[in-house]
Amino acid sequence: MTPPARDPARDIAIVAFAQSDHRRRTDELSEVEMLMPVLHQVLADTGLEAGEFGFTCSGSSDYLAGRAFSFTMALDGVGAWPPISESHVEMDGAWALYEAWVKLLTGEADTALVYAYGKSSPGEVRDVLTRQLDPYYLAPLWPDSVSLAALQAQALIDAGETDEPELAAIAARSRASAADSNPHAQLAGPRPHGDYLVRPLRTGDCPPIGDGAAAVVLAAGDRARELCERPAWIRGIDHRIEPHNPGVRDLTDSPSTRLAAQRAGAFDRPVDTAEVHAPFTSQEVVLRKALRLDGSVRVNPSGGALAANPVMAAGLIRLGEAAARIHRGTSDRALAHATSGPCLQQNLVAVLEGEPRAA
Repeated sequence: MTPPARDPARDIAIVAFAQSDHRRRTDELSEVEMLMPVLHQVLADTGLEAGEFGFTCSGSSDYLAGRAFSFTMALDGVGAWPPISESHVEMDGAWALYEAWVKLLTGEADTALVYAYGKSSPGEVRDVLTRQLDPYYLAPLWPDSVSLAALQAQALIDAGETDEPELAAIAARSRASAADSNPHAQLAGPRPHGDYLVRPLRTGDCPPIGDGAAAVVLAAGDRARELCERPAWIRGIDHRIEPHNPGVRDLTDSPSTRLAAQRAGAFDRPVDTAEVHAPFTSQEVVLRKALRLDGSVRVNPSGGALAANPVMAAGLIRLGEAAARIHRGTSDRALAHATSGPCLQQNLVAVLEGEPRAA
């Protein structure tokens, strides 16, 4: 029997978003215990039961957890019996959202639960992240994530793209925004920029280390309108990747971000808000250029990753924060960006829109 034709232009929206309070340490909580309140909130916001989702997808890292197949334990918080349609990506939850979006496009499901979590506090996250580097030439040198970001920052300064005062201003603006509008932030309000961690990056230029989780609910068509008063429609989403070795890239630019934004339709019409995943102040400079964000766009009103950076969830949070502003009516067309890997190696861009408001 020939299967029914699928509509490739099916409208899909983010209809709910929740995140944990991001903290430096959560020794008293397991990943499941950290995740449960977030899942309960998106269920309460939509009125759905855990078993009603047509698809469930998660993002996390076994390297961060320090044990194989750690994501299976988190399924205890979702409820995997009776059997559910479930998948997992060893990536930031933004890529789990992309997989769920594709699933809904096929018409095989009308709703999807996407969640992500990360506990960076138990280990040395700077060293853990070296495991994503080329294992033959680069990883044996043990260049940690902050040192690689410092190379990128210095390249930007040498090219005249930025300077240390501008980087300090980005950090100050991000934490001021978090104090104004993000009760979940780990860092907020005025703080000293700090001493050099790895020149030219000071502690204020780098993301906090902490634990956190996030979840979103996706729905298609009229189902989205039933679950949310003002859905955040995903008008375009795309992800691209740079060469694996940072030494063969121009670290002052991000062609993959630019191409993903182009394919997602970000340049078709102006956006009013951008939630960009820039764990280091210097990376915001690169992303603003690649995404063509001028002074008319409010960048990271949540404070971004400089205010809270739960590894494996921070990118999904950017999508959730952008969607939440559309839900609240404070944004009409928003851009969300997520990254993974050293020096903006992998980049995902989505464009979200709310339906026109009645005059």
